[in-house]
Amino acid sequence: MRAAALKLAATTPEPISAYVYDLAALDEHAAWLRATLPAACELFYAVKANPEPRILETLAPHVDGFEVASGGELAQVSARFPQVPVIFGGPGKTDSELAQALEAGAEVLHVESRSELERLAWTARSRGRVAAVLLRVNLRVGDLPDTPLTMGGRPTPFGIDAAEIPGCLAWLEQHPELQLRGFHFHLLSHQLDARAHLRLLAAYAEQVRAWQSRYGLTTDLLNVGGGIGVNYRNPAQSFDWSTFCTGMQALTATLPGVRWRLELGRFVTAGCGYYAMQVIDLKHNLGEAFVVARGGTHQFRTPAAQGHNHPFEVLAVDSWPHAYSRVELAGGLVTVVGQLCTPKDVLARRVPVGRVRAGDLLLFSLAGAYAWNISHQQFLSHPAPQMVFLAVDQGGPVQQEGTRREELC
Repeated sequence: MRAAALKLAATTPEPISAYVYDLAALDEHAAWLRATLPAACELFYAVKANPEPRILETLAPHVDGFEVASGGELAQVSARFPQVPVIFGGPGKTDSELAQALEAGAEVLHVESRSELERLAWTARSRGRVAAVLLRVNLRVGDLPDTPLTMGGRPTPFGIDAAEIPGCLAWLEQHPELQLRGFHFHLLSHQLDARAHLRLLAAYAEQVRAWQSRYGLTTDLLNVGGGIGVNYRNPAQSFDWSTFCTGMQALTATLPGVRWRLELGRFVTAGCGYYAMQVIDLKHNLGEAFVVARGGTHQFRTPAAQGHNHPFEVLAVDSWPHAYSRVELAGGLVTVVGQLCTPKDVLARRVPVGRVRAGDLLLFSLAGAYAWNISHQQFLSHPAPQMVFLAVDQGGPVQQEGTRREELC
């Protein structure tokens, strides 16, 4: 990653900003995730985390399918991976998106409300189709873990209030155009505690068993969402996947005949991506040191969105082809900012560094998820970052590919 970023800087006349993706590492990581899950579990990738085509191509052989949350994601995935199972979730689906999912052969649709359930039934009936569904449920859970992003267990726009489930089940009995496969729960994200996450999933299972017993259901799918986080503040203390998989082995046995489906995003791709930005200027302002670099939160919104100092390292670029002097800072605390006309364009605030000079590179790790694709890309009309993909061809050496984002589309 370091060599690729430095090579890009050396061969580009302007200061660079770029994403560098280690596809070989992603390939290995995805294979390990899938291999270590219990037999009753399925691994789906949440496309919203990073929809880059090269990312999806790398993941396709390892995952059981893709989870999409819009008609646009559905179109992209269906066109490129027609043989890969697709599940369609997310709130606010339009009638045309529901029809699109049926025409595309989506394996299951996650229904977010009673109204959406009825609209889907009408759409399926008018096309002579039978649609498989999971009911997404907003479930109150005692001692809900505290994470930075909560989608359930309290009033939110997501899912069906658990109190409405009996009515939905009774309604489904009268509508054979919809086939109930099971339930979907996704109450929170950014979970870093494996044991706490297992307790939450156990609460999901307990509720499903109660519904199966009370209503005589024979559901065969339980989608427990994603929610597994990445520790940006302390990367050395990551989510304990091995402990989680051991616990899942016991947990899946509590629902015989049910497939447990995980739809992971950030935990799959964050580690394969790096964001490189080249230092343009260094300055002191009212007692604080600032490093101003090419790019910013309009390209890499992750730290601003999550409210953390994103981890990075300084890569020394020794060549200096300019006639004017090279400014530098030697040690101390710095705030790293981009090029935007807003004080919110901050990637790391008051963090210690050694020497940093104009022309050096800042390489941010854990930039492979919810990064470029969630950024306000058009603000100030700056150019897009370059995209570099490092991949191991079959039996061949590592290859580097560089292109502007718009050329990938």
